Amino acid sequence: MTSTKKEVKRKENEDRLSSAISTLDNISKNTNIQRNIRNMIKELFFALKDEKGGSVSVRAANAISMLDTITQNPQMQSHIRTMLWQVVSTLESIRE
Repeated sequence: MTSTKKEVKRKENEDRLSSAISTLDNISKNTNIQRNIRNMIKELFFALKDEKGGSVSVRAANAISMLDTITQNPQMQSHIRTMLWQVVSTLESIRE
């Protein structure tokens, strides 16, 4: 892959990551969600932002795993679960 294509791919991945982070931030600020679920989402939010956690694709893969666990909570409201699945879809499109 040429350096220009790599740069475009890196920019696309960063845009997708920032979109996922933005959605998670909005969900974590929603006070109608149970505190334990909000705390898990905040933890995920910080894990995605932490550049020491590896490359963008590694952080995305780890976040997908965490989101799978979070969405299994039977007490979660269905619209929040749907928003989290949307985040999973966005993160799955991140490839290096």
